[in-house]
Amino acid sequence: MKRNARRLVRFSALAAVLAIWTVALRPQALGGPTLYIVVRGSSMLPTYQNGDLVIAEWSPAYAAGDVIAYRVPSGDIGEGHMIVHRIVSGDETAGFVVQGDNNNAPDPWSPRRGDIAGKALLGVPGLGRLIAFIHQPVIAGGLAAGIMVTLILARPSPKPASTPSSSEARRRRGKPRMYDVVDGSMIGFRDRSRRARRPTRAQ
Repeated sequence: MKRNARRLVRFSALAAVLAIWTVALRPQALGGPTLYIVVRGSSMLPTYQNGDLVIAEWSPAYAAGDVIAYRVPSGDIGEGHMIVHRIVSGDETAGFVVQGDNNNAPDPWSPRRGDIAGKALLGVPGLGRLIAFIHQPVIAGGLAAGIMVTLILARPSPKPASTPSSSEARRRRGKPRMYDVVDGSMIGFRDRSRRARRPTRAQ
């Protein structure tokens, strides 16, 4: 009963985590609303530092003061490059004026609504640096190999075939048999019947 209750609790917790991830944290690449960005450089100091992980989410509206993640508009130098800066002024139609908190001048680009990937919701200090480190080919390959070795070693070894104990084997060897089968004939019973019919000599 207790084991079933623990299983139910684990299943419920896993289902809740999966639901939260699906609704709120699923990446945009998988059809979700969330974007994960690793900060590069110092243009957003002191808000975000180099190596921080910024979690951004799509929003129905953007306004001055919002920190947004946007892609450099098509046709401009750096097209498609992701930028995390703050909206200073402007609007969705004419384009926003954006600037890094640590920069002295606004960006040379004026992103419109279609260029904005989302609004920054949370920054996790240093986590982006760890993610970038793990994504290195040598590190990723080593982790994959370690996981495979762990899975192989964790597999349960096959159980050896059961063998009869010595006492049981002796019992089996010493147990008298009712008959011996040779070419389909039951010798034991036949010999007994012959001895039973053999006449006795008169004294």
